[in-house]
Amino acid sequence: MAERLLAVRDLNVRYGKVEAIYKASLNVDRGTIVSVIGPNGAGKTTLLNAVMGMLPSKGEVEFCGTDIGRLSTEQRVTKGMCLVPETRELFAQMTVADNLELGAFTRFRRGDKGIKQSLDTVYELFPRLLERRSQLAGSLSGGERQMLALGRALMSNPTLLMLDEPSLGLAPLIVKEILHNISNLRSTGVSILLIEQNARAALQISDYGYVLENGDIAMEGPSENLASDPKVIESYLGMGGAGQGRDA
Repeated sequence: MAERLLAVRDLNVRYGKVEAIYKASLNVDRGTIVSVIGPNGAGKTTLLNAVMGMLPSKGEVEFCGTDIGRLSTEQRVTKGMCLVPETRELFAQMTVADNLELGAFTRFRRGDKGIKQSLDTVYELFPRLLERRSQLAGSLSGGERQMLALGRALMSNPTLLMLDEPSLGLAPLIVKEILHNISNLRSTGVSILLIEQNARAALQISDYGYVLENGDIAMEGPSENLASDPKVIESYLGMGGAGQGRDA
């Protein structure tokens, strides 16, 4: 039986009087990729931000069998959670290498001796970052910036990596490369909770999927089952996920 890494139960998030997330529940097992798809404005980004502790919420969030509902975002990072937002939030005037080193800041503060090994792993996963390590992050292409955002997140040595729309704004060929990179992250032992505008591609690389509609989990199941479900095909796969954009 797979080991449960993240368990979210009856999560509720409000923006004033508006209920953005309503009794949403989902699980991520260790070593898996789990995707969340849904229409624009369904609350996918809100869901990730709440799990990361960046938004006040009600409900239960367990990580590695421990209730983390009262922990700050920084404490959740220390426990092994990491979120890569759709904005990527790189330091444009710093080099690629410096951005990566900043990703390991909390580890450095703890005196972690494995930072160099993590850097070698990132460069192995993303050879282009090794080639560009002395360039300013702001000079990179969109695909390279996304690789840097992923690499910087890996430098924190996460157990769970949460990705918010990693293909947003990228050309189709670059999207294919980025999603291939994400699939390859399994080799590092990290588990992934993925929100992705390209529903077809998300289901292709994930093990299990959830469909979020109006802040509620409308459907769930093994990704291959969702990918062949007539309702999912009609709503999200008819155009290959095209047209789904920035989330609320």
